[in-house]
Amino acid sequence: MMSRGSMKDVIDVMQLQQTKGREFPPVKYKDRATHFTGARFVFECGLKLNAQPLTIASAAVLFHRFFREADMSLYDPYLFGATALYLAGKSKDDPLKLRDVMNVSHSTINRNSSPLELNSEYWNLRDSIVQAELLMMRMVRFEVTPEHPHKYMFHYLKALQGWFEADQWRRVPLAKAAFAFLQDFHLDAAVLDYSPQHIALACIGLALQCYGVTVPLTDECDGPFWYSVFADDLNKDKMWEIMEKIMAVYDKEAEVPT
Repeated sequence: MMSRGSMKDVIDVMQLQQTKGREFPPVKYKDRATHFTGARFVFECGLKLNAQPLTIASAAVLFHRFFREADMSLYDPYLFGATALYLAGKSKDDPLKLRDVMNVSHSTINRNSSPLELNSEYWNLRDSIVQAELLMMRMVRFEVTPEHPHKYMFHYLKALQGWFEADQWRRVPLAKAAFAFLQDFHLDAAVLDYSPQHIALACIGLALQCYGVTVPLTDECDGPFWYSVFADDLNKDKMWEIMEKIMAVYDKEAEVPT
């Protein structure tokens, strides 16, 4: 049974997600360089570059994996955030021009600045990203195409759709909310700690909780649980553990200096 505090957290998360939109408000990245602000920088730059959602997710995974191995006090998180985007664009067949990545990352850190001119600053940044790309590839053992939860979520949602009445499925934007939660979860390094299948199911589960929807012929308290059909190794405790990690992303977002 979900506690009253947990339900309040779910409601608060839904309100935050709806009000913040898909655009990121300006952040003073120079004021704080943390793992979370680095990942947020990846998202903001990716959106400005019109990168595909999977490209941004891949870049976030590369960023998290790199800093699982590297000491952030020794490496600039924003340089490696830009590098992760550039590398992800190559691996996801969504190529991002290096000059565009450089200009967007530079202007995101230095708000209202002019595009980089072809001077020593430009060439130094370009060389830094090229060198950082080689280091990042070595640190992630050249595994630059992570397995994403997105494809599993698509199939799970298609299967779940058949369990609902057509008008009920159309009335509640479960798919949109679930995909938004999934993308936002990539802001946190905890996305590396769980299988893609479990993450996809937890995002759908959180969307169901937010809208107060119960999957037909299932029981959220005592079972049978709807997600057991898709992953027999996912229990209720693990499901809620992942959902709480997703909700924690929005608390971290609120702490970022603007």
